Amino acid sequence: MKLSVIVPVYNEQATLAEIIQRVLTTPFEKEVVIVDDGSTDGTRGILQKFQSIPNVRILYHETNRGKGAAIITGLECVRGEYTLIQDADLEYDPNDYAVLMEPFQDNAVQVVYGSRNLKKNKRSSWAFYWGGRVLSWVTSVLYGVKITDEPTGYKIFRTSLLKTLDLRSTGFEFCPEVTAKILRRKIPIREVPISYNPRNWSEGKKIHWQDGFEAVWVLIRYRFKRL
Repeated sequence: MKLSVIVPVYNEQATLAEIIQRVLTTPFEKEVVIVDDGSTDGTRGILQKFQSIPNVRILYHETNRGKGAAIITGLECVRGEYTLIQDADLEYDPNDYAVLMEPFQDNAVQVVYGSRNLKKNKRSSWAFYWGGRVLSWVTSVLYGVKITDEPTGYKIFRTSLLKTLDLRSTGFEFCPEVTAKILRRKIPIREVPISYNPRNWSEGKKIHWQDGFEAVWVLIRYRFKRL
């Protein structure tokens, strides 16, 4: 049950060392694939401190290409049976890995999303919270499913499935693209409750309202696009 953790990173020097340490101390056989997406702060200096650790691989983009592009780069070299996406901030807690992995004891489960809305958590801004709820509602209506947290940052997949999805998105639209392509294949998404500690834009949050409109468009486009 080897877990591959892809960590896309862009200008996260304030939180990077701590999140890597948290990931490394989780009690799973795992590899950690960190993709620096053209950082311009002190991120690369921090990454150098981890490059000699076994089962840690660090890849670099020379320019900033986007979260989706970083995930695609990492996916090219993962070797685990399961692949999990871990943001480089501290909003999502690696202590939840056990909760995310538990459903895979059922061999029929292919995808698990960690839902921030299935337990009581802090909320980020009013706009961000309700934007996420709207995206989840749009997904549910378009694809005939019930999903409570489509834009969650904690998504985990059987690697064999993820590598067949022909992912194209380079930015934050990675999330709705992967959701749409899975649901178009009639593959159920299992949700489990996770913890969430939101940060605000002054602390480095990078997603903006424009990304929400882009996500809706991606969900609509892939619902009717011939795959």
